[in-house]
Amino acid sequence: MSDTMTKRAMDAWSAMFASADVMPGSEQDAASDGLSRRALVGAALALGILPARAEGVVDEVAGATAPGILPDAVKALNDRLFPGFRQQFIQTDGIQVEGHAAEGTTINTLVGGKGPPLMLIHGHPENHVCWHKMASKLAERFTVVLPDLRGYGDSGKPGSSPDHVNYSKRAMGADLVQVMRKLGFDRFQAVGHDRGGRVLQFMMMDHPEAVTRGVVLDIAPTDLMYAQTDKAFATKYFWWFFQIQEAPLPERFIGALPRYYVESHLDIQSKTPGAVAPFAMADYVRTYSEPAAIHGVCEDYRAAVGIDSRLLEAARAADRRIKQPLLALWGAKGTVGRQFDVVGLWKQEASDVAGHGLPCGHLIPEEDPDGLIEAMNPFLRV
Repeated sequence: MSDTMTKRAMDAWSAMFASADVMPGSEQDAASDGLSRRALVGAALALGILPARAEGVVDEVAGATAPGILPDAVKALNDRLFPGFRQQFIQTDGIQVEGHAAEGTTINTLVGGKGPPLMLIHGHPENHVCWHKMASKLAERFTVVLPDLRGYGDSGKPGSSPDHVNYSKRAMGADLVQVMRKLGFDRFQAVGHDRGGRVLQFMMMDHPEAVTRGVVLDIAPTDLMYAQTDKAFATKYFWWFFQIQEAPLPERFIGALPRYYVESHLDIQSKTPGAVAPFAMADYVRTYSEPAAIHGVCEDYRAAVGIDSRLLEAARAADRRIKQPLLALWGAKGTVGRQFDVVGLWKQEASDVAGHGLPCGHLIPEEDPDGLIEAMNPFLRV
């Protein structure tokens, strides 16, 4: 990267956070602290300074996705949004999924609070920052664990694999159960939003001894939603059909304008103007803009229509229903609640299901955080 390009990438990084008015350092502060090359390239991609397939960029960023030390700007953001939480990278072991080896990876994790353990799992295209309006309140009663899913945020981003097993929800769920065990929590409750809800479904199905209760937000079982898809849903949720296309088609399109893609996606999903704070949007763009991340999230979607759907069909045929209590909540102003019988679909997968809508769109943790906490209070066990 030339000196001029590096300077422009640093300017881009600084501008994204400075516009949010949350980072304590200026551009000069960031430069003196030495932003990582990975962060510079991600910022440049987000602002369209570098094409996603520029020579050397893909290999360089992909090779840098094994997490290490967070950039100082990211540490400062975590400290401000999640006071008292500690950040750590936790290594997970690989597992076998339908005869294929899914790699282990490194999961970026924040932990804070006191009380029984409660894991909050983000969705697409976000990361753990989406819980910033709720985490501290919940931490008054729970030990809150905030992971970034593999492929997202500052977690590791495994590459391609046979049948997309590296991004099967069984492998993604195994990551999080291992994280909790390494933190000393053999049994815990969990909340999963969007893709996080899909991961939580497999966690509850595969690890009933570990996950005692679950809350899924604005999502229903993958294969059942696809089976009931009509033109209206396909139009509103086009990425469900775009990101499953064979690589590298969606990766190249998204990589050309990652910031525009993330911002447009969240604007479509939110029904509450201003719900996504500028600093949160900037961090989603930062972590989504890496080529390895873009490939990872597309692999996540490809797994959903392939191996995940087959695993769900097999579980259904064997009557492997979720036995733990499950609460399904959705945004009453959003697409999922309007297009699908959310509780009815979950009752095909679990034996103890309740749920209702909340007065917001898809981004419940950011659109209606207080309403979400109120809805979960009678369900979660302290």
